[in-house]
Amino acid sequence: MVRKIMVVTAAYGADRVREAGGQSAILPVIAAGGADGVEIRRELFTPEELNALPDLARSIEGLDLLACYSAPAALFMPDGTLNPDLPLYLQEASALNALWLKLSLGQFHDKKPLEHLRTLLSESGMALVVENDQTDCGQLAPMQRFKAACRVMALPVTLTFDTGNWLWVGESPEEAARHLAPAVSYIHVKAAVPHHQHFRAIAPDCADARWMALLEQLPGDAPRGIEFPLEGPDLAAVTRHYVNLLREE
Repeated sequence: MVRKIMVVTAAYGADRVREAGGQSAILPVIAAGGADGVEIRRELFTPEELNALPDLARSIEGLDLLACYSAPAALFMPDGTLNPDLPLYLQEASALNALWLKLSLGQFHDKKPLEHLRTLLSESGMALVVENDQTDCGQLAPMQRFKAACRVMALPVTLTFDTGNWLWVGESPEEAARHLAPAVSYIHVKAAVPHHQHFRAIAPDCADARWMALLEQLPGDAPRGIEFPLEGPDLAAVTRHYVNLLREE
């Protein structure tokens, strides 16, 4: 099995991406680093770039990269209804030829909106993955409730497991993996260490063995996304180092 490795454009830093000329300008670095694909971040777009998604899709395809799409938004609103912008995000993901759209969970109250969600996903043909974020909604209990509801309703929605975010919400990443692993289809890889009153993301080989061991608890065939800082004078070389590290069995 050759594990797919995606690189999140935000790993290079928002300022670096902007100075380079946008996410399209980072693509050659990701390709030179040997990655299989790129996670495009909606929050890094200018309005003009957001209106040129087909051009970006062609650039991604031209470098033989896969794409996924992340929007900084929750699937469910504070009142428990579906995010009204979900059709827009699905449309944007389709314009990018993305393999999936990634959102955070938000306020999941009950199963009422899930049939509507099923319809929207069926109409769009886009896969949806839901991530544990750094808010209370990203704690284990709500993620478990959502996972269980999707299973009961046979809803085609899976989870993104962010290895580091659990610490931000006071949870054990290992315990979360034990409960959620069967539903995980994408892994956001980062280690996290205490920093002032919170945490900061670092590369897993710059931390203790906990973080690489955690990956062994998660599905071996799930693509891994690099979301820790990628820094240095030769970004392609740094990228290649971590692509190779995370591709290892």
